[in-house]
Amino acid sequence: MMATRAQSRPERAEPGRSGEQARDFEFTSADFARIRELIHRSAGISLSDHKRDMAYSRLARRLRARGLDSFRQYLDMLEADNDPAEWEAFTNALTTNLTAFFREAHHFPILADFVARRPAPVSVWCSAASTGEEPYSIAMTLIEALGDQAARQATVLATDIDTQVLAKGEAGTYQFDQVKHLSPERLKRFFLKGTGAHAGMVKVRPEVRAMIRFEQLNLTDRDYRLNTQFDAIFCRNVMIYFDKPTQGQVLSRFEPLVKPGGLLFAGHSENFTYVTQAFRLRGQTVYELTRDAGAATAAGRAAQRATSGVPA
Repeated sequence: MMATRAQSRPERAEPGRSGEQARDFEFTSADFARIRELIHRSAGISLSDHKRDMAYSRLARRLRARGLDSFRQYLDMLEADNDPAEWEAFTNALTTNLTAFFREAHHFPILADFVARRPAPVSVWCSAASTGEEPYSIAMTLIEALGDQAARQATVLATDIDTQVLAKGEAGTYQFDQVKHLSPERLKRFFLKGTGAHAGMVKVRPEVRAMIRFEQLNLTDRDYRLNTQFDAIFCRNVMIYFDKPTQGQVLSRFEPLVKPGGLLFAGHSENFTYVTQAFRLRGQTVYELTRDAGAATAAGRAAQRATSGVPA
C-alpha cells in the first residue's frame, strides 16, 4: 500500500527493546499482541513472535498515512470505525506475497498428467493467487496438457485476500526478469514482449488471461459462495500462516468443492496428514480426496438438490 508520508516526527526508541534502531512510534508488547489478535480474527493469520518487526514496519506506514501518533490510536480507530477500506489496508499490510512462475515446479507435470485424464471441462482453483504467477502457470499447464482447443473450455479461479496483488495479477504484466527462467518456447507461446515505453516488460497473452477469473476471497470466511466443484485446488504456502484449528476449518470447506478423485496441492513445508482424513497424501505434497469423503460429498449434494426440488 502506497501511503502519503505525514509530517515528520522525532524518532523514539521503544522502551525495553535494547539494540533496536530508533523508531518513529512507540511499539509495545501490548500493541503487538493486539495486532496478532486482530489479524487472526479477521484473516485467520497467526503471527509468530519473530514477525514483530515486520508488523511494525508495515503498519507504521498506515499510521503516517492517517496522521496518527501511536499504534494504540490506530488500533482503536480500526476497531471503532469498522472502516472496510482500512481493514483491507491492515490485512494487505500483514500478508506475505512471495511467488514466482512455476514455483515448486514438480507440481505442474503432476497436474498436466492428471488433467489429461479428466473429463472436460477441467476447472482448477488457485486459492492464494497473489500477483498472478501461480494461476497463470496453472493455465499454461492446462494449455500444454489439453491443447489449445480443449483448454478454451478449462477455467482457473484465482482468489486472494489481498486486493492489491489481485489487481496486479489481473493486469498480467511483469518484468522480464520474472520470466527469464522460462523456456524460449513458453515465452513465445504465452507472453507478448513489451516495446518502446514498455521495453523490459512482458504481458500474458489474451487467450491465457481469458481462462482465469480473479476474485477476492478470505479462506477463513464461513461461506466461500462458490457454486462449483474443481478437479484440483492449489493452496500452497498459505496454511503455514494458520493455526491447526483454522487449517482444519479451511480443509473442511475445501472438501465439498473438490470433484471425486480430485487433487489438493500444498506447499513444500505443509503437511495436512494430521489435520484431516478427507484428503490422503499421494506424495510430493499432493493430496487426493478420499473415496469416502467424495461419496459423502456427492450424497450431500444430491440431498441438497432433492430438498430444493432440483433434479439429480
